[in-house]
Amino acid sequence: SSPHLVQVRERIRINGQPISKELFSKYFWLVYNRLEETKDPVHASMPAYFRFLTIMAFHVFLQEKVDLAVVEVGIGGAYDCTNIIRAPVVCGVSSLGIDHTSILGDTMEKIAWQKGGIFKPGVPAFTVVQPERPLEVLRDRAQERDVSWVVVGVDGGVPHGGGLSLFSSQCPLYLCPELDAFEGGRWALKLGLAGDHQRSNAALALQLARTWLQRRGCQGLGELKEVPPGAKLAGRPVPLAPTFRPTDAMIQGLRDTEWLGRTQVLPHGPVTWYLDGAHTTSSIQACVRWFRQAALNQDKPHDGSEVRVLLFNATGDRDTAALLKLLLPCHFDYAVFCPNFTEVSVASNADQQNFNVTLENALTRCLENQRTWTQLLDEKGGQDPWLPAPLRVGGGLLQPAPARGTLLLVPPAPRPLNSPALVFPCLAQALRWIAQGRDPQLAAPAATGAHPHPTASSGAVLLREAAAIRVLVTGSLHLVGGVLRLLDPSLSQ
Repeated sequence: SSPHLVQVRERIRINGQPISKELFSKYFWLVYNRLEETKDPVHASMPAYFRFLTIMAFHVFLQEKVDLAVVEVGIGGAYDCTNIIRAPVVCGVSSLGIDHTSILGDTMEKIAWQKGGIFKPGVPAFTVVQPERPLEVLRDRAQERDVSWVVVGVDGGVPHGGGLSLFSSQCPLYLCPELDAFEGGRWALKLGLAGDHQRSNAALALQLARTWLQRRGCQGLGELKEVPPGAKLAGRPVPLAPTFRPTDAMIQGLRDTEWLGRTQVLPHGPVTWYLDGAHTTSSIQACVRWFRQAALNQDKPHDGSEVRVLLFNATGDRDTAALLKLLLPCHFDYAVFCPNFTEVSVASNADQQNFNVTLENALTRCLENQRTWTQLLDEKGGQDPWLPAPLRVGGGLLQPAPARGTLLLVPPAPRPLNSPALVFPCLAQALRWIAQGRDPQLAAPAATGAHPHPTASSGAVLLREAAAIRVLVTGSLHLVGGVLRLLDPSLSQ
């Protein structure tokens, strides 16, 4: 799976657990040295990061003799390096969203074409409810995998005229019924992962598991029926897969599933952290629904003093203005923007370094997000007249501070001390400001020197005195990973 949140070993798991440091080191050097010995001397280059880890994962699974490997596509599907498995047991496509547009295309149809590239002849495939056109594209991609051939009888190695056989190998694509259909009004399936959007993921997981179990000879889970070409499908582009009664193991699996950084809640005393790595418009919408429901379900403080904080960052070519606009209905008191760097001056975790972006570029992006958020609040209307003018993004904002070896924000013109949008140069400083010493995992912000930005005192009194602080961390899985590393040091062990 990818990406990892805290440690690269999370990408390669056996029986749900990241492989040990010893196994990772053993297989890393084995694969690395073998590739180094056999690479093309003319075009001497090693596989890139993701491709290397994919090769290594397959090697680990083969050497450790796993019974079943679940492989998540990195980006897209058709041209992803994970797409070298010629005959998987089953393929699945979850809910489509607009992402990685520079690689996959800028429409749902183009992205569906890429995703459908994982379909294989003779291998059943499943997807969940999708918009009509993208679903038709997936159907067409499945039909493209229809392969027919003739086998001529062979006698003593010489073809002869007898025994002609015609074979056809299709890629049957099915639509997963909603999870409600598996419950049948008789029982409720409880999911370990919160959020309504996880119900479609669970329905897909059940179909994938059923296919694997049937390959192993399990009976009584409903049979998939091949649909003849041209059959009427009750207005759907693809047939509906049959429902079945989930086994006890399936029920337990859905209930016990955990996945860090996805609709995850970390209660730390008066501060509750809500972590979700959503980074597309559809996933941010799902995140907002989950957060509003989860925050509402919490016990309200007796004195009603609750402060809501957004911690946000986005990477790549994503439309951050569109994502931030979707977050407005959560009614945050403060929005905090910072890069995905845990610390500014110390590269303390090599697994979380990003060599593709500089700190200055990342901070400039944060300043743009701050300006966008302020403008969105202004457009919303009825805002506090004390709201500051947006910061100008340009020269002079970023300067080195040699004494600390860090880049810090230069104070802008005087502005009110209750700014609703703040920028910090790293996650550690942002989290310390949000928690104001009230999270036992985080040190309190120092009285002087820790926050060079004048708005560091913004809201500090409210945060220190609020009965409850609810913090939504979203926009980037790498942001969530950095926050997890600081809030749960055990993940770095």
